[in-house]
Amino acid sequence: MTVGFFSPLPPAKTGVADYAEALLGALRKRGDVKIDRETADVALYQIGNNQLHARIYDRAVTYPGIVVLHDAVLQHFFLGRLTEQQYVGEFIFNYGEWTRSLADDLWKHRARSAADPRYFAWPMLKRIATTARAIIVHNPAAAAIVRQHAPDARVIEIPHLFVPPEMPQEVDTLRFRRELGLAPRTLLIGMFGHQRESKRLPVVVRALERAWDLEVDARLLIAGRFESSDLKRSFDRRLPDPRILRVDYLPEPDFWRYAAAVDVCINLRYPTAAETSGIAIRLMGIGKSVVFSSGAEIARIPENACLRIETGPAEEELLATYLTWLARDREAAHEIGRHAAAHIAAHHALETVGQQYWDALKKA
Repeated sequence: MTVGFFSPLPPAKTGVADYAEALLGALRKRGDVKIDRETADVALYQIGNNQLHARIYDRAVTYPGIVVLHDAVLQHFFLGRLTEQQYVGEFIFNYGEWTRSLADDLWKHRARSAADPRYFAWPMLKRIATTARAIIVHNPAAAAIVRQHAPDARVIEIPHLFVPPEMPQEVDTLRFRRELGLAPRTLLIGMFGHQRESKRLPVVVRALERAWDLEVDARLLIAGRFESSDLKRSFDRRLPDPRILRVDYLPEPDFWRYAAAVDVCINLRYPTAAETSGIAIRLMGIGKSVVFSSGAEIARIPENACLRIETGPAEEELLATYLTWLARDREAAHEIGRHAAAHIAAHHALETVGQQYWDALKKA
């Protein structure tokens, strides 16, 4: 069996590219896998919600294979590449003629699409889901959305993979924390990746301000580029605060240095695209506590392996309570991290995930 492998790959600065590179290596241990091979027995397409996947999406629809759906909402993908007429047509193809006026309104107000829940409520998956030989997703929330658009689709849930890094020695991590100006017991809270409205940064900062009012020794690390100019402008006024550390996109070695230094990772999402966060899987894999927004996206994670917060009026207050608790009880953070690492090792290891992919390809 020859597999055609279609995906962004490094040096593309996207989590899907890093994921695909790791998966490619695992699959090549099991058989013949060729990048962009057009005459393969089966094609494996990595699809995400941005224009790096435009060519891949078009090919997946024209020459069906197995589609790995990293985001179960393609709304923003279509907003970024279609004309108004094409967008409305695609929306009607997904949801029917009765939605024409809604499609017109969504196009008209598309500048709000990063934060407006309406754009996440209409994922526009029908075309890819009905043509694919199978759809691979990483969590139950994504699987449910695919089935809403294509009840007869073959949907396979495979956990997001984890590749352990070459971790720095403990002494190096302690030295790096000192270089960052952290005291030995300072709680370092990390937010990694592209910063968008949906990652709830204002909520995180307000929760931390509540904790700081209680004299909690905590710092916030924001690592990644701002994808929203409005969000960046609103945040810029806070940058002089020495309790907030700011770095841009981090290459792999630097990412792991900072990841090793943090104590807690914040991974809130609203609205959600039913994605599984590769960053959260990485942080859990090295034994860090992660705070998630509650939802079916994290249904497979044991209760003792992460912290969950319902989106809503109590979100900020509960996050402040969690951060205050973890800052004052460092063993609690370590215990959650230990459960997280055990879960990732059992279910997300590259060899385990690679075999599940290979089994799916053989059955395609």
